[in-house]
Amino acid sequence: MFIVILLVSLVSSINAASIVSRSQFYPLSQPAVLGPQTRITIGNKVIAPDGFERSATLVNGVYPGPLIAAQKGDNFAIEVVNELRDESMFKSTSVHWHGIFQNGTNYADGTSFVTQCPIAQNHSFLHSFSAPNQAGTFWYHSHYSCDGLRGPLVIYDPDDPLAYMYDVDDASTVITLSDWYHVVAPVLRHIIGTTANSTLINGLGRYAGGPMSELAVISVEQGKRYRMRLVSMSCDPNFYFSIDGHNLTVIEADGQLTEPLLVDELRIFAGQRYSVVLVADKPVDNYWVRNLPDLVNASFTGGTNSAILRYKGAPNADPTTVNTKSQNPLLETNLHALINPGAPGTPGYGNADINLDLSVTNIDGTFYVNNNPFNPPTVPVLLQILSGAQDASQLFPNGSVIVLEANKVVELTLSTTGPGGPHPIHLHGHAFDVVQSAGSKAFNYVNPVRRDVVSAGSGGDRMVIRWTTDNSGPWFLHCHIDWHLDAGFAVVMAESPSDTRAHLNPVPQEWDQLCPIFRSLSPSQLGGGGRKSYEEAASITTLLFPPSPLAHHSLN
Repeated sequence: MFIVILLVSLVSSINAASIVSRSQFYPLSQPAVLGPQTRITIGNKVIAPDGFERSATLVNGVYPGPLIAAQKGDNFAIEVVNELRDESMFKSTSVHWHGIFQNGTNYADGTSFVTQCPIAQNHSFLHSFSAPNQAGTFWYHSHYSCDGLRGPLVIYDPDDPLAYMYDVDDASTVITLSDWYHVVAPVLRHIIGTTANSTLINGLGRYAGGPMSELAVISVEQGKRYRMRLVSMSCDPNFYFSIDGHNLTVIEADGQLTEPLLVDELRIFAGQRYSVVLVADKPVDNYWVRNLPDLVNASFTGGTNSAILRYKGAPNADPTTVNTKSQNPLLETNLHALINPGAPGTPGYGNADINLDLSVTNIDGTFYVNNNPFNPPTVPVLLQILSGAQDASQLFPNGSVIVLEANKVVELTLSTTGPGGPHPIHLHGHAFDVVQSAGSKAFNYVNPVRRDVVSAGSGGDRMVIRWTTDNSGPWFLHCHIDWHLDAGFAVVMAESPSDTRAHLNPVPQEWDQLCPIFRSLSPSQLGGGGRKSYEEAASITTLLFPPSPLAHHSLN
């Protein structure tokens, strides 16, 4: 188990506080949209997205963070400025640009202790990268931060081959889905099996027994077709998403176009994104948007786990529509890549150049991948490689770095046992083809879905994916449930370490300074509540991990 570094948020008050006017926290107008060359400031602020006041770690003072929008082919230059102050939370940070391949810019991937040291308080780092052949729905977040540092990122394609299917695709059709906690993450990370207090849609929601807080309103006009970009920024639960009375046509999964697929409900795992086309062809009215978390006792009582789809001309009122059982839910095996379909390599299980088998077990809350829990190294893996380490025996953490040869087809089988599933698995630096989905016995090498987060299912299930090692550098493979990653569910795929220095663009001098600055920090400069966080966790439950000292290899 290791320390999380930017897990922000301070519980200003453990008692629920009703909000008289929610607009003081969330203006009703559309938040500003940032371009690909911008500055974002990470700081602390008290918010109440579900009616409960608490301090959070936010981007530019808002939750979710502002949409970063670009056009296909744009170059990104995003300066991350750390102005964190809250003592109850970690005060160093990093930002990962989820789904961006970072080909040639592994140092800009934003993964603490894999590709960089965290950004210290009162310092900044400029992430310069390009995504020349990518378009679609992405997001940004800080690893191990369930306190608010997360937001959407969209790369628009002016030549989108599916543009004929929709009329509207802008900031108003980006829909973020997230869980929310009333206790700060540095406390919750000590607890085995923590549970979210509420679900937020576009940053608003209600919790059971709480005030009737404002809900998000998604506005549509009858007769128009909308590309809704769903972004699961969840720290833990997967969601069942639907809109009363409306079908949805899936056209994208995780930045990859799919053959259009009509569904009436989507199960969305942490880190996944879908674009769905909604046709506003129903009577002018209000309709419930439902986003049920896969948690015990979750419901829609009192407007929890909900938002409102409001047709132009409908009254400003809660919907009265009724929830009905899904008749046509999304099945991952029904999704097929639209562009260049087909998994790489020779078809057939076990016929790749490199065939890997990872077995994940859960013992007393700690996750072991092939018998090794991931403990972040004191020196980032990329820095180890640039300093001359080449073989798995030279790379740390020992047993958690898998070295892969260049330009090979990898077939990875991942199976899980024990509690905690289903587990969403994310690979940095690539999209992969899902040749076998969890819960399915069938293989598909001809036209499987291509994406970057896939469910590995629950105990006894397995999934099989393929990708090509054409992006030299260390890439994180991990469960996207933040608490599981914090508890060891990760490995590093080090692609052709001997080629990494030549493959990278010149490494910025500012990157070289991140580690010396971070290592000079005192425990008080790291934040995180110290021993108090463990004592607070112990006051909540007895199901705790053993106490671990604040270490400089904390992650974010």
